[in-house]
Amino acid sequence: MAIDPKAIRIGTMIRGHEPDPVGYLEKILPHGFESIEPYFWQTVNKDLPELAKRLKDVIGDRDVTMSTLGMFGNPLEEQPKDIETLRGWEALIDNAHHFGATCVAGFTGRIRNRPLPESLPQFKKVWTELSKRAADKGVKIAFENCSMRGNWETGDWNIAHNPDAWEMMFNEVPEDNLGLEWEPCHQMVYLIDPIPQIRKWAHKFFHVHGKDATIRWDVIKSQGYGGKEKAVWMRTPGFGDTNWFDVISELRLAGWSGSIDIEGWHDPVYREELEMVGQVHALNYLKAARGGDFIAYPGPLKGA
Repeated sequence: MAIDPKAIRIGTMIRGHEPDPVGYLEKILPHGFESIEPYFWQTVNKDLPELAKRLKDVIGDRDVTMSTLGMFGNPLEEQPKDIETLRGWEALIDNAHHFGATCVAGFTGRIRNRPLPESLPQFKKVWTELSKRAADKGVKIAFENCSMRGNWETGDWNIAHNPDAWEMMFNEVPEDNLGLEWEPCHQMVYLIDPIPQIRKWAHKFFHVHGKDATIRWDVIKSQGYGGKEKAVWMRTPGFGDTNWFDVISELRLAGWSGSIDIEGWHDPVYREELEMVGQVHALNYLKAARGGDFIAYPGPLKGA
């Protein structure tokens, strides 16, 4: 049986909505990223087939994939930007093949400032239609597990915060092509241990974000959670509390394959002038956590 040495790829995200994502990609590719997730915030402001062509031209003959595209916003309500977000999901689903992508990821949306279960009827309406649209094109949909500072009672952007919400979502729309864009960071924000979560939910992980967290237990013990002083920092992998060697081992044990794309721009230390210092450190750290370079076993794989 042929083994894919990059069954788990390590890559990064690029902001498709910014003026020159192609120029940005050209500058970062030499560092060794193996996959790219182009993403948009609330609106798709590019000619997608043209953008895909230009990104592919920059990639050239490098072994770099764009398996997942991102669309972030709230597609469940009807303010102008919400409608643009919904149209953006449709556009990315319809144009995923130009990028070679098989997955589109982002927030579920939610009914603003209402308890989370009240979003479920609109979630079912919107995502039943989008999941069918995606299935017809061989595309999966993955919901990022970010609270965006919301909680069970109120919020602006996303339902898919935690396992209770996932159970409700996937019961409401039980389609095989609906899953998660998972990362340990957003579970650690809730003080959830990500490792046992992988064992239960890996079959629904369609894409993984490389983002970590540092839990400041001294703050939690002295001032509690949700006070004036921040109790959890979002971190670039390699600088937070997560042991990614364990994460990737659990993903492999679960039979998972795909891309782990670094989500930068959140680390309180490795940001601005140090952004790429942090991202390239994360790239090399995650490659090491994957086991390093693939080396073919020289003997028979079964038996003694």
